[in-house]
Amino acid sequence: MSNPVVSDPSKKNPLSVFTQFWQDLRVVAQPYWYPTNVQGRAFTEVIRSWGMLLLLLSLILGTVSMSAFSSYWNRYVLDIVIEERDINKYFSTLWVSTLAIVITVLFVGFSRYVSKKISLDWYKWLNNYILEKYFSSRAYYQINLRSTLKNPDQRIAQELEPITINALRFSATFIEKVLEMFTFLIVLWTISVQITIYLVVYTVIGNIVAIYLTQKLNEINKAELEFKADFNYCLTHVRNHAESIAFFQGENEELNLIKRKFDNVIKNAEHRMNWERGQDIFNRAYQSAITLFSMFILTPLFIQDQIDYGEISQASLCCFFFANALGTLIAEFGGLGRFSSYVERLANFSDTLSEVIKKSENVSTIKFKEERKIEFDHLTLQTPNYEKVIVEDLSVNVPSGQGLLIVGPSGRGKSSLLRAIAGLWNSGSGSLVRPSSEEILFLPQRPYIILGTLREQLLYPHTDKNISDSKLEEVLEKVNLQHLLNRVKGLNTEVNWENTLSLGEQQRLVFARILISHPSFTILDEATSALDLNNEQNLYHQLQATNTTYISVGHRESLFPYHQWVLELAENSQWQFLSINEYRHKKATINHADNHK
Repeated sequence: MSNPVVSDPSKKNPLSVFTQFWQDLRVVAQPYWYPTNVQGRAFTEVIRSWGMLLLLLSLILGTVSMSAFSSYWNRYVLDIVIEERDINKYFSTLWVSTLAIVITVLFVGFSRYVSKKISLDWYKWLNNYILEKYFSSRAYYQINLRSTLKNPDQRIAQELEPITINALRFSATFIEKVLEMFTFLIVLWTISVQITIYLVVYTVIGNIVAIYLTQKLNEINKAELEFKADFNYCLTHVRNHAESIAFFQGENEELNLIKRKFDNVIKNAEHRMNWERGQDIFNRAYQSAITLFSMFILTPLFIQDQIDYGEISQASLCCFFFANALGTLIAEFGGLGRFSSYVERLANFSDTLSEVIKKSENVSTIKFKEERKIEFDHLTLQTPNYEKVIVEDLSVNVPSGQGLLIVGPSGRGKSSLLRAIAGLWNSGSGSLVRPSSEEILFLPQRPYIILGTLREQLLYPHTDKNISDSKLEEVLEKVNLQHLLNRVKGLNTEVNWENTLSLGEQQRLVFARILISHPSFTILDEATSALDLNNEQNLYHQLQATNTTYISVGHRESLFPYHQWVLELAENSQWQFLSINEYRHKKATINHADNHK
């Protein structure tokens, strides 16, 4: 599968960068704001979201309108104070000034609230939408096999919320500040055409400089996300493999690796600080320089009695609002690089998920049939990238109620064959008959211990199943884990199970799920490798008593008594299907020949 390639923005012109950003934003925003899939959001929910957005626009428009009204009202009040000096008339204006302030505050407060509410609703939906794609068709598993995408967990946990928050904040700020700039330019035009023209020319030049300054900052912000993701992954890796690192005494090596990743974060942060320093100086100077217009143009006009004091105040206020709006926009565009990085990474993630979910059309795949049996019919299994054949032309029927043992040298594809039975791998040809997923229980090579109580551990993956305490205690006794009840103080206790239980105890705990769920078919991938022979014998006796059809992968000869059939995987994707007695005789013959060499 081809993966999306992140292009270097420095090698693109601003138009192509904006085009790519817009395409990525559509991938993120369209399913929420304009769903085209008939199975997408409900029409009423879409209308509600657009209604909230229109309310936000109305509040922004009201805020800008009140600012424009206040400029004219302040001009009127100043004329009363400076020119008329009428105290009674001045007091009569105070209630209007107070009301204008109250209305403006309400507009601003409610617009901020509505913006946050929209972003929260969007974040809630987007999180659920991405999670559903992540778990759909086992994409969370396939993405590790079919793509080079890194840190999917971080993209979900840390990068979804900033997208919705920044998108709403930037959109609202952009609309508000652009409206302010046009509004106050019009007001200023009525006072002085000359200063208005100066402001427009000044704006064009300033924005050209601002685009140049922010282009490099965008690249720095994108690099920051990657460096932080790598640093976070290293820390997570240590947490997940703490015991292995402790056994190898690899603390120094792990620490050095983490420090190298952290150094990249710090160097990038210092680079960003240096660039932001120059940008902050420019932003401040850019805003402050506008005030010079009133000093060089408005004041001489007032001295020559061409305008009154109220108009000077209104023009200065217009310049201030215009400069403030422009400075805010420049600052927002400066931070747009990080936002665009989040959008690009999420769009890349979403596209990758869609790719791994979509069935391959131009390659051969195994045909799965659902029946109450396990049967391979001329099955050829390959690795997901189709680079290696694991087993070729396999035709075997697993007898109902009996046990099949899969053996072979390490790396011959024993666990891969189990993945095909589970439906995780479909690369190859032929057909595979398997029961429904509800009838199969898989015990992987590494025991899967969930985050939850002891009761939930036993009932997984059907944790809502109603089983009595006495039944669960009986099952714990059957797998020699009755002592757990005293150690963790009951079935409803939640602890760090991977640190609390030994590997052998974890395998027995996972095995207990078979005795609770009574699956018709059970798949065991070296599920007793960490157990002593007595515990292994006890568990397989318990397994046989359930009358389940089971397939085991293992190396130890101690597993022979519990299986009736053997599937041996050999070199060059060859295989043999033998009875357990035939396999024992073959193995004895080989051992005898080796001893007489």
